[in-house]
Amino acid sequence: MTKKSDAPAIRFKGFSDAWEQRKFEEIAVRSSVICSDANLPRVEYEDIVSGTGRLNKDIYAKESSKSGIAFHQGNVLYGKLRPYLQNWLLPAFDGLAVGDFWILQPQKADSSFLYRLIQSRQFDEVANQSTGTKMPRADWKLVSKTVFSIPSNICEQAAIGTYFTALDNLITLHQRKFEKLTNVKKSMLEKMFPQNGSSYPEIRFKGFTDPWEQRKLGDIASDMVAGGDIDKDLILAEGQYPVIANALTGDGIVGYYDKEYRVNAPAVTVTGRGDVGHAKARLVNFTPVVRLLSVKSEHDVFFLENAINTLKIVIESTGVPQLTVPQLAKYEVAFPRQLDEEEHIGAFFKQLDNLITLHQRELEKLQNIKKSMLEKMFV
Repeated sequence: MTKKSDAPAIRFKGFSDAWEQRKFEEIAVRSSVICSDANLPRVEYEDIVSGTGRLNKDIYAKESSKSGIAFHQGNVLYGKLRPYLQNWLLPAFDGLAVGDFWILQPQKADSSFLYRLIQSRQFDEVANQSTGTKMPRADWKLVSKTVFSIPSNICEQAAIGTYFTALDNLITLHQRKFEKLTNVKKSMLEKMFPQNGSSYPEIRFKGFTDPWEQRKLGDIASDMVAGGDIDKDLILAEGQYPVIANALTGDGIVGYYDKEYRVNAPAVTVTGRGDVGHAKARLVNFTPVVRLLSVKSEHDVFFLENAINTLKIVIESTGVPQLTVPQLAKYEVAFPRQLDEEEHIGAFFKQLDNLITLHQRELEKLQNIKKSMLEKMFV
C-alpha cells in the first residue's frame, strides 16, 4: 500500500492531490531481452551527449552487428556505468541498447515523467551510491528498493513530462544554434585569414585585393607586458577596472581595482598559462595578472584578437607550459595593407561573437531553469 507524501513546491493548476510514495521497482521495471536484429538501430554510450539526452549522430547510418537489449518507444534508457556521466535517452524509436544500460519500462507511470524522475537530484543521489571503484555502476538492488514520491494522478505526471519536453526542446534549439555559429566562426577564421604561407585569404570583403604581409607581433606592438601577482590589499569584488587572469570563463575577470590599472584599453590579452595562446579584445582599462600577456598596437583589436587565435602556438616545456612575452613577440601574423580591411574583418567577427554569446547565455539560462524546476517540481 502506498503512503501519502508532501506535494512539490510548484504544481500545475488543477492538481491538488497529495503525491504518493512508491518503490522505484513499482514505478519502472527493467527489460533484459537480448536481440541481434540487424534491422534495428544500435545505441551505445558514445552516441549520447552527456546530460542532454541527445544523440550526436545518425544511428541509422551506423554499421553494427552487435547484440543488445531491445527497447521500444516509450522505454527509458539509463546508463548505469559511471552514472555521474548522465547518459540517458527517451527514444522515439525501437532499437537495441549496446553496453551498460538499464531499459526501464514504466509501470502505471507516464514515460516522459519517468524520464525526468531519473534526472532529478533525488534519483541521482541514489544511483551514484554505486558499486565498484574503477568502473562504478549504479546498484539496481539499492535503486529498485528506494522510495520516490510521484503524482498519484497520471495526468499530472504527463503535464510535468510535457513541460520538461518543451524546455528540453528549447535547450536543444539554442545548443544547436550555438554549435552552428561556433562552427561558422571556426570555418571563417580559416577562410578570412591567409593559410599555409599564402598572401591572400580565401574570402575577402568587396573592394580589397592587395596581398597581405607577414609581421612579427613584437614589431607591430607598441607595448607587450606579462601580468604579475594580484595585489590582495587592493582587489575588490566590484569596482571600476577589471583584474584579469588566464581563465576563459567569466572573461578571465578575478576581481577589480577601484583606482589603479596597468594597461590602457583597447588592447588584446593572450593567455600565458592553461589554454595557452587564447586572445581576447579588451575595451576597458585593466590589470593583467598571473602571467596573462597584453598586446597594445595601432591595429584593430577585434582583428588582432582573431588573427592571434589563428596561430598554432606550441610551447615546449617539461613542466607547466607557459607563454612568455619574448616567445609571443616572435610569432608572425598576416595583416592586410589597408586598415579598412582590418576593421571590416574585426567588425564581422565581433558581430559573430555577439551572436554566439547571446545563444550561450540563453542556453545557460535555460539549463539553470531546468535545474531549478527539477528541484521544485519533484519531492
